[in-house]
Amino acid sequence: MIGTALALTTADLLTLHRGDQLGRIAIVDGPRHVTYGELHERVEALAARLHALGLRRGDRVLVHVRKCVEEVVGLFACWRLGLIAVDVHAGWTVEQLAYVAADAGAKALLVDARRARELAALPPPVAHAIVAGEQRIGPCEPWPTTGGPAPDVPLLDVDLAAVMYTSGSTGSPKGVMFTHANLLVGARSVARYTDQGPDDRLLSVLPFNFDYGLNQLLTAFLVGARVVLMPLAMPSALAQTIAAEGVTGFGAVPPVWVPLVRYLEAAPTPMPTLRYVTNSGGALPGPILDALPRVFPGARIHLMYGLTEAFRSTALPPERFAHKRGSIGRAVPNVETFVVVPGRGPAAPGEIGELVHRGSFITRGYWGRPERTDARIRPVPELPWLGDEKLVWSGDLVRVDEDGDLWFVGRTDAMIKTMGFRVSPTEIEDVVFRSGLATHVVAFGVPDEVAGQVIEVCVAHAQPVDRAAVLAWARGHLPSHMVPRAVHVWPGEMPRTAAGKIDVPAVVKACANRKDGSPAAAAAAGPRHDDPDPTRMR
Repeated sequence: MIGTALALTTADLLTLHRGDQLGRIAIVDGPRHVTYGELHERVEALAARLHALGLRRGDRVLVHVRKCVEEVVGLFACWRLGLIAVDVHAGWTVEQLAYVAADAGAKALLVDARRARELAALPPPVAHAIVAGEQRIGPCEPWPTTGGPAPDVPLLDVDLAAVMYTSGSTGSPKGVMFTHANLLVGARSVARYTDQGPDDRLLSVLPFNFDYGLNQLLTAFLVGARVVLMPLAMPSALAQTIAAEGVTGFGAVPPVWVPLVRYLEAAPTPMPTLRYVTNSGGALPGPILDALPRVFPGARIHLMYGLTEAFRSTALPPERFAHKRGSIGRAVPNVETFVVVPGRGPAAPGEIGELVHRGSFITRGYWGRPERTDARIRPVPELPWLGDEKLVWSGDLVRVDEDGDLWFVGRTDAMIKTMGFRVSPTEIEDVVFRSGLATHVVAFGVPDEVAGQVIEVCVAHAQPVDRAAVLAWARGHLPSHMVPRAVHVWPGEMPRTAAGKIDVPAVVKACANRKDGSPAAAAAAGPRHDDPDPTRMR
């Protein structure tokens, strides 16, 4: 690795590369190839302009740009001045942008031309706005491409670097606060166990407002690797890009992996340079796990688990993939995890408990929400030897096996309680997926006077869905208390969050908002999209 010990803040990642290293390609953005030296110059120019506008250490700046070179420049320009970058997904609405601007108390906005035109006729959400391009659009001044250098700003690794807005199953988005140390330690850890180096070429599909996506960018820059930017695309385009760009590493979430793996099974594509792939953001269905070694025969497969509030968490090493397929492994370097049975202590092998995280990856909690922070990041009385140290309670239930490997069970707030049983939606989803009758599956509980809750599923598929066949498969492969009462069919693609995951709350709500709740009405009505809370994301 290149000078990893010299980086104290994220801004230092660009100063690690000197001399001949400055001529190395840092970013591939379609036809644009930007070297580390050019990237550094662009960052200095934008940082100098932000400073001239009066932005100072600790101020929040919204970065609301499609996945491109300018988004990367915007993030690093913020960090160069000690500003706090608030990256807002390009797909979020004007209303969502305004909400985040007000909640974060942002003073400036970096935006692309499309959104700048939409904002031109509206009250400005911030004091200063800069548009990616060479022309002024409404109140947005042109993005500087020359200028600098920016003034030196003393920074500490404990300073806040970013606020990432996310939300759970209910409520408006909440901002998770990341320090420079959180981001750098996470980059070092992942670069270490994936064995990244300067010759790597990483395909970046996930958004940078998603901690998994941002980590991929930072690990690459830590070691001087090349990042190939690509928005979510058709499986054929992803496969072609991996082959054409000589990609060596690729990480994605299940909604990306499922169609890509199925495409590669039907149309095998040689990818001789690809040496590793990673999954996080949700469990992969069994058939997709089985197919990964076939469609990526030369690649090492890392199954990972993460939590925004704890940044990076666990991973299953490739050498244990065949034996522990589907496990989320053990804690990554510089992380300690515990499986805790609340009120008692550590879980025994085979027992289910809540996953708790310890280490320097733990974030500062939620911006402006100390009560929520204290509820999620708090001491663990079940581990008395840690005293009053605060750990992250994940809200995720896992099982630890005899070897110490972890297996994801489900969310504590998503477990379905039916007929006296606690049922994991993930287990039902995996069984239904194995039928081959659905591409995506969401299982959920519906209130019932007798059972407490009954189970229903929503499925999406490229082909017409036979509800009777789905139910028949479920009856043949699940115990009676886990068989869904109803099957909803989602027309087209299920909605996704800004991170690319299936927006489970939106799917469940749409299924609940049928005229009479019956499967027949579900087919007739289709999903509803008139969510009264436009800021609700998962």
